[in-house]
Amino acid sequence: MSQVYADRRGRLRDRCAAAGSAAALVSRPANVRYLSGGSPPGAVLLVGVDDDVLLCPRTPTGDPAEGRLDEGLRLTVLPPSGGDPAVSAADTAGKAGADVLAVEEHHLTVARYRAIESVAPGLRIADLGTAVEQERIVKDEDEITCLRIAAEITDQALGELLESILVGRTERHLALELERRLVDHGADGPAFPTSVATGPNSGRPGHRPSDRRVEEGDFLSVCMGANYRGYRCEIGRTFVIGTAPADWQIELYDLVFAAQRAARESLAPGTAYRDVDRAARQILDGAGHGEGLAPFLGHGVGLEIEEDPQLAPSAMGKLDACVPVTVEPGVHLPGRGGVRIDDTLVVRQEADGGPELLTITTKELLAL
Repeated sequence: MSQVYADRRGRLRDRCAAAGSAAALVSRPANVRYLSGGSPPGAVLLVGVDDDVLLCPRTPTGDPAEGRLDEGLRLTVLPPSGGDPAVSAADTAGKAGADVLAVEEHHLTVARYRAIESVAPGLRIADLGTAVEQERIVKDEDEITCLRIAAEITDQALGELLESILVGRTERHLALELERRLVDHGADGPAFPTSVATGPNSGRPGHRPSDRRVEEGDFLSVCMGANYRGYRCEIGRTFVIGTAPADWQIELYDLVFAAQRAARESLAPGTAYRDVDRAARQILDGAGHGEGLAPFLGHGVGLEIEEDPQLAPSAMGKLDACVPVTVEPGVHLPGRGGVRIDDTLVVRQEADGGPELLTITTKELLAL
């Protein structure tokens, strides 16, 4: 893996050199991890002066959640009074003779940016922009393997919950149990706060679990995911509790399922981001649910749960092979509840079998 990280830093170094920057300061934790293998709290990465240096405010603990650092990378642990690692990195770049330092302006606070400027007056600061985030969009097979394992863990945890008694338990309790099961099956933790929504809360995007108890006849919607070695997946499913679904529940579920299937089938290299969104949106809009739809259909996943690309009506760009994305349409009817169906898939060439579905828990409308 050491060569993988060295190659990633090499591509960033070449990009900076082409833009006239002698060095780059990477501070966003996910980007630090992508380029160095780990992201100890507070660490920053300096690329492209004499060598590449990871500067940390304390010695890395070896916690799996922080990742495993590239052994070929120079590590500098600052003393307790060493100050901000980003400022120290700028000072190091200036002393090494760099004249231009590219920084992630979208991640730095104003105070931190000014401190970086002040430490090396002869160093011109440039904006690195989202150069690293753009490199992260297409995953290699080792990254996809981590996502695949994260999805397997998520499917296991969700499957076990569905075999237990649900009536009478609160949304909050079910969410906590799901997160415990993720860890039991090998996850570093949840990929994001688990959402469990019942009855009138079901189908609502980003619902925070409450003390509402599960009742017979409820829709139950779950959105969750595992974090495995830093890589995060997402799954969303909707079920009916304790009884056969009502006609309106079947009709709504079939509609959302049709929209999700249309979007999944459109995933192919060269497809415009907005066309994937349109495939699902036009079905839901045609059924009269256009006003309440989320602003986007899905997004990339990886070291963060929401990465580029965004599958949205105004999104510019086209899909590449080996890009993992979510497809997550939903409809919420105020006062009644709703349906969300969410999968993580990897875009593949048709010759390779088309989009690879990572989250395989059944999408049948089960009565639990």
